[in-house]
Amino acid sequence: MIRSIIPLIAMVLFFLEPVFSLFSPLEIGGTLYTLVPRFVIVLLIFLAVYDSRKRAVVYGIVLGLLYDMFYIDIIGLYAFLYPLICFIAAMIIRQVHRHIVTVMFLSLFLVALLETLSYVFASLISLTTIGSEEFIFSRLIPTMIANSLFVIMFGWIFNSFVYKRALKLERDAL
Repeated sequence: MIRSIIPLIAMVLFFLEPVFSLFSPLEIGGTLYTLVPRFVIVLLIFLAVYDSRKRAVVYGIVLGLLYDMFYIDIIGLYAFLYPLICFIAAMIIRQVHRHIVTVMFLSLFLVALLETLSYVFASLISLTTIGSEEFIFSRLIPTMIANSLFVIMFGWIFNSFVYKRALKLERDAL
């Protein structure tokens, strides 16, 4: 049971992201703000930190490919970025304590990195015409606010599921 809970949560979050995207863009004071939910990458970061870097990278490749096929026109962008973010999370967490608050801040930092890298890539191949200032104020900051609410609400739950799974796998290995 515990072995299949992480893939099940990942798939539920994968299909919930576009549902929450329906609330975006928001118009506040005549300005449009775009909120991009990044539920899957937050789960992958928690996997990389509390479970296994290798497992998180594999999940990142699979879910990144699915994300590329279903939601964007470029195959390979998120299949590269998701595992890269997982790898960076695993490398950073080796240097700091694995406290839940630290992991929450790390996940928010890495979500911002993911958004920035995807914007830079889209700018390089002319998929977007918005400038960097508009990106920061109309997309990055609202995305960070929305994802910080998600991390605060579900970070503890991810922590317990991933940590329980890691303990179960250790006991099975003995």
